Amino acid sequence: MNFSIEQLLSFVTVYEERSFSKAAAKLNKHRTTTGQVITSLEDTLAVELFERVGKSVEPTEEGHVLYHYAKLSIDQSRIFDKIALSLSFGGLERVNFAYPNLIPHGLLAAIREQLARDFPNLRVNFLVRSKQEIEQGIEDGTIHFGLVNVDQAKGMFSKDSTLIGHIELAPFVKRNGDLAKVPAGERLNALRTSRQFILSALVNEGLQDKLVLSADNEEVEQLALAIKFVQSGLGWAWLPRILSESQYVTEHLEVIKLDELKQGVKLSFALWNPHSKPVLSVKKSILEAVDHYIQHFLSVQAEEG
Repeated sequence: MNFSIEQLLSFVTVYEERSFSKAAAKLNKHRTTTGQVITSLEDTLAVELFERVGKSVEPTEEGHVLYHYAKLSIDQSRIFDKIALSLSFGGLERVNFAYPNLIPHGLLAAIREQLARDFPNLRVNFLVRSKQEIEQGIEDGTIHFGLVNVDQAKGMFSKDSTLIGHIELAPFVKRNGDLAKVPAGERLNALRTSRQFILSALVNEGLQDKLVLSADNEEVEQLALAIKFVQSGLGWAWLPRILSESQYVTEHLEVIKLDELKQGVKLSFALWNPHSKPVLSVKKSILEAVDHYIQHFLSVQAEEG
């Protein structure tokens, strides 16, 4: 059975637009041509894909089923084009690295230091983006790498995804502040009745229902600002436990231990990048930096006991 990418693209576009005229305009083709392409595909498949109702069309049951496979085939074709294109070019001169604003700055600095050692002339732009923005940026080529929470991610066919580990969130309070002095059995209630700062990145991930404990809560866009607010004793916040490896942070903040919480909330993170030859060596460097940073944190934790 032979059919072309052009036929599949026409089918997908008509399906999504529910109109031959709108689909033809989107494909920059004549309506008659688009109709002929669909008819030819139906003849090839021996399946009716659409029911013609006046000027509009509605997918048949078979059309609904085949749409998802046609969409996937088109995506795979685009991946093939990207990979083929990447093989014809040399290395990169600049990369865009995107991340949500809950990634510790120490980790980002470790990545940049590793890239500076391995690629002295490479220019790297670090950009704060949501998971949706990172996914779209990798699709359209404006983002080369993205660190994303993948706990609720769907299967991805058009991106290279490498699980790098977990970031554990813990309740941080001002060191030796009022919340830090609350008796162990009363701490959870104290957090529930105190001002809580919640990072926008966690809200964007749909985690507010899981992490918001206090009715008195405020959303904060920047990780550094949330840290500053907690350091000032204005409230408490779920922050990455890996922050505790920083001497500056630990002089001003501490993790409050709860009898009801034996460990923090763990989020799985992955490195996303396009399937492209030029990014492979850069990816290897990034993963090496992440691994060294995590191993350093674990060793510090082990020493502290």
